[in-house]
Amino acid sequence: MTELTLNEELEELSTAEDFLQYFEIAYDPKVVQVNRLHILQRFHDYLAQAKDMLPEADHARRGVYARLLARAYQDFVESDAMTEKVFKVFHMHEPQQTFVPLDEILK
Repeated sequence: MTELTLNEELEELSTAEDFLQYFEIAYDPKVVQVNRLHILQRFHDYLAQAKDMLPEADHARRGVYARLLARAYQDFVESDAMTEKVFKVFHMHEPQQTFVPLDEILK
């Protein structure tokens, strides 16, 4: 029987709870229930930021992934989705700045 690689194991996971359990991160189900997509997106963002520094060995990369997921989860323990603004939709109500050249106004 062949062992699965880290990436193959991760492909089997589908929910925030699956990821947290896989990486053995203790979590409050109430926090995850409200923020599951935000946690996974933040985890994805952290992975993207660290992509050039990730170790090649699965066991070492697994440790980094676990720390980044724990950090993503903790972001929403200490804060909330409106404050963290993980998704673009949360930025839509912020003041927008539009530049109109003076010659356009004087026409």
